[in-house]
Amino acid sequence: QPGQNRGFNHRFKGPEGETGPQITKNRTQPKSTEDNLNFMKSYQPRNKEVKHLRILLHGPVGAGKSSFINSVDSALRGIVTDRAETDATSGKSFTLKYKTYKIEKDHQSFYSFVFNDIMGLENNADNGVHVEDIKLALRGHVKDGYKFNPYGPLTKNDQGYNSNPSLDDKVHVLVCVVPVSSVSRLDDKVVQKLREVRLAASDLGIPQLAILTKVDQACPEVRSNIHNLHKSKKLKGQVEKFSAMLGIPIKSIFLVKNYESEISTSDDISRLILTTLRQMVTFGEDYINDM
Repeated sequence: QPGQNRGFNHRFKGPEGETGPQITKNRTQPKSTEDNLNFMKSYQPRNKEVKHLRILLHGPVGAGKSSFINSVDSALRGIVTDRAETDATSGKSFTLKYKTYKIEKDHQSFYSFVFNDIMGLENNADNGVHVEDIKLALRGHVKDGYKFNPYGPLTKNDQGYNSNPSLDDKVHVLVCVVPVSSVSRLDDKVVQKLREVRLAASDLGIPQLAILTKVDQACPEVRSNIHNLHKSKKLKGQVEKFSAMLGIPIKSIFLVKNYESEISTSDDISRLILTTLRQMVTFGEDYINDM
């Protein structure tokens, strides 16, 4: 339809009828980096029970969850930062604790959203985060700083268990992060865990998005010019495959390049990141206003 799907992220239109009540016109109109920055600076949750909109990132080990947090921080501040520690070599989850990240707006205040980073999912039952721990995090039962135990999920008797979570403690947006080149190679056990988490979030009514990262590594045309992102048939195919795999609508899957080797920010990269962030906030705001 004319005028639809002009957004910077997705020219990839899903089947008719996918667009739900949470999708706003912000999704289908291209937004400049400045416009997105102004939106984020002025955003405040209307629900007074919520101080910060809580966005939980989850996915397999090495997906780029911590890198995305750093990239959002970089895009908002205009300088490349590295607050959330990352590791490109071990093959194991570098994030071992449930950690909340606030992003500084100025010297006196923070943005009105937070990220929670979580241990990565692995195919082995004794490695990576347990699905039950992610389910507990969704409901606000995991305290900030809790160190995940790969041999067993959090229990009510553990110090890291929050027995009386407020609406502010609960997750308001769930984001699945997967490298785009890994979509076809995801282990069946990891896919099953991702599906289980998706179902649990759906049961709670929590809105969900997905980020496919490392687009430049997966597509030489994008590596040479980020503007080729929406033209890539290869990336389009991976988006469609991932949508079919987990049942996440195509309009809720975002292609993103994180800041990794760059020493300064770029408007083109930041626009992708901030457009994705804006949609997370839009989804989450709709959710908490329906509580």
